[in-house]
Amino acid sequence: MARAAPRERRGYGDEAEEAAVGFLEAQGWRVLARNWTCRYGELDVVAERGELVCFVEVRMRSTAVWGDPAHTVSFAKQRRVVKAALHYLFAHDLRERMMRFDVISVVGRGERATVEHIPGAFDAGM
Repeated sequence: MARAAPRERRGYGDEAEEAAVGFLEAQGWRVLARNWTCRYGELDVVAERGELVCFVEVRMRSTAVWGDPAHTVSFAKQRRVVKAALHYLFAHDLRERMMRFDVISVVGRGERATVEHIPGAFDAGM
């Protein structure tokens, strides 16, 4: 099976992030940022609910044949997300807020997509 071209993969990623944002908003989260970048990396989605700021890594697969996309968040990726999240909190004067790191897994595309939210998928322990 051939891999999708980079532009096509970006389209899949955008679809997955749209699904994740829709899911979060339906659960009462307010999205603060999408694809926020700094020198430490990129944050797919930053959302808040009450005093909690949540940094969400979105993972997508077009089919579950290759396994759960949530399992593709490596330890190295977790560390990059944590560093970027800390930078985000300082840059937006949110240092006093509680934070959490979630993963949203999207399998499939369009109306058939299955969205799974994994709250507290990893922590900031470095």
